[in-house]
Amino acid sequence: MTKTRKKKSPRSAARLSTLDDLLKEDGKLEEFQAVAIKEVLAWQIAEAMKANNISRNGLATRMKTSRSQIGRLLDPKDGNVTLNTLQRAARMVGRSLKLELV
Repeated sequence: MTKTRKKKSPRSAARLSTLDDLLKEDGKLEEFQAVAIKEVLAWQIAEAMKANNISRNGLATRMKTSRSQIGRLLDPKDGNVTLNTLQRAARMVGRSLKLELV
């Protein structure tokens, strides 16, 4: 007895015009956006650290936290960072955190 597999119907290029459409159809748009935001924030903090000659250890000292916490903050794949931590890190590198709903 052979099993018949249900074939997925191919996506129509006419129906999906953007990456956002594809991600939305797959139910992954919000997850993708959250990862992208964290990657940008981690990169901006790292760039501000370089510009101000602040090491990870130096930032940890300024924030009164551990170097491993700074590692998590700067890890673009680790989305478990609080707004409070992001605000404190931004302040310590001479920046501010601005959030807005659009």
